[in-house]
Amino acid sequence: MGLRKSQRGQAVVEIALALPILLLLIFGMIDFGRIIHTYMTVEHVSRESARAASVGDDNLKIEETAFQAAPALKHEHLSVTISPESNRTRGSYVSVATSYPVEIFTPFIKQLLPNPFLVTSETVMRME
Repeated sequence: MGLRKSQRGQAVVEIALALPILLLLIFGMIDFGRIIHTYMTVEHVSRESARAASVGDDNLKIEETAFQAAPALKHEHLSVTISPESNRTRGSYVSVATSYPVEIFTPFIKQLLPNPFLVTSETVMRME
């Protein structure tokens, strides 16, 4: 028993209505996964850089540590801010803030969220 002609037309209409929604969900999940991956990487970079700062490394070494901790990110887009920039003394606190822009590709999500979506993290550690 095959499908009647009217049933085949109904299936095509149902696919035509459901396919855009399904594609939006799939690509939305991919963009969300990219943002989460970037957030976890930026968080890791922030912790590693703050650790380097807390043991007394200079700013150049701290930034180098940040770039080494993020091999998957483009280094020219990774922002590392160290506070205070100098005169860090034992017992004081040092803060390292990192940020990275993630471009969103999904059409409707692009209008809802800022594009590029800026992922940020900040870690504060005490100087040893």
